[in-house]
Amino acid sequence: MSQARMNRRSWFQTMLAPAALTMFNAHRTDAAQIGPNDSLKVTKIESFVLKNSWVFVKISTDAGITGWGEMLKDDAKACAAGALEVGDYLIGEDPRRVVHHWQAIHRGAFYRGGPIKTAISSGIDQALWDITGKAYGVPVYKLLGGPTRDRCRVYGTVSEETGVNAIKVGPRGEERAAFKYVEGPKFVGEVVERFKALRDKYGPGVDIGIDFHGAVQPPTAALLIKALEPYQPFFYEEVVQALNVDVMAELAKKTHIPLATGERIFTKWGFREILEKRAATIVQPDVNYAGGITELKIIAGMAEAYYAPMAPHNPNGPCSLAASLQVAACIPNFLIQERGDREHELLAKPLPPVRNGHRPLLTDPGIGITIDEDKLMAEVGEPREYRPKFDPDDGSVVDW
Repeated sequence: MSQARMNRRSWFQTMLAPAALTMFNAHRTDAAQIGPNDSLKVTKIESFVLKNSWVFVKISTDAGITGWGEMLKDDAKACAAGALEVGDYLIGEDPRRVVHHWQAIHRGAFYRGGPIKTAISSGIDQALWDITGKAYGVPVYKLLGGPTRDRCRVYGTVSEETGVNAIKVGPRGEERAAFKYVEGPKFVGEVVERFKALRDKYGPGVDIGIDFHGAVQPPTAALLIKALEPYQPFFYEEVVQALNVDVMAELAKKTHIPLATGERIFTKWGFREILEKRAATIVQPDVNYAGGITELKIIAGMAEAYYAPMAPHNPNGPCSLAASLQVAACIPNFLIQERGDREHELLAKPLPPVRNGHRPLLTDPGIGITIDEDKLMAEVGEPREYRPKFDPDDGSVVDW
């Protein structure tokens, strides 16, 4: 067969003699190694639990293209084991049928949804999109309709160097966080004074969100959201647990400050009730937990119908950030990316730097990053231990 008649994979296989292969591997981007009509099959699924409880999944193919994703860090071992079970279905399949596989993994289980199963779908979904983008030589956002913006606003640490001008804090008093059913005026006053000091320090040019983290009881939440209003927080996040959406909706009616929630809500079905009841006006799905890139794109579309922006939740690793930024790049109602200014030591090369408070779009194929596998493997180990929290006054269990 002449070279002119060879498809792209045949050309690579013919040309990559041992000496040439060494040179190629030194510069490979793991991208566009096959033609768009060439066969591509999943050959292996691996999962890794890190000592900080981050959970990674790696999917390999017969073309040498690999994809990476992350899963829920709680119940880390269960997520890691569950991902491997999906191999019974996925190995031998074309990874580029991403939405089809999402449906098969979700609907193929008799007991659907839930945090662990959806986390497994989330990590695998990210990895499949990563492979698909690399196979076609484009970032994922170009496969999802193309860019709707040139850069993504981020929040994390206020810095003149990066231009980041948005942060998030908790409702703390002088010595502790809020967790009593009804906090007294002394504690509420301490929270307000601490927030006022931040507002005075940074001025009106910095947006400051307040993360209640679902650890504040509704009577205390009602007191705090009114007391803090004069200083115009950016948003109130997880004012209460999202288990009773009606309670959150009642609190939303008591303030003009936007309520945000979503880090413990999964799939489009979970966000439907939040949006319908106007329990929050900013949605914060976690790409490692809510259903992956596929679901975040759908949730963003649902939220757009309610004029609600999306601010993806992200306390995790580099795949989480990269996948979130791929979604942010292609939806019209993106607001801001949590911890988007964070750099990650597990990457083979750094992310494009944050400037003027914005991260440039990740333009490398797939989700836009390359994992340094040696660095990742050095962090594999036992996850953090289970950590309930107790009231020091009476020993009862409290939220955290």
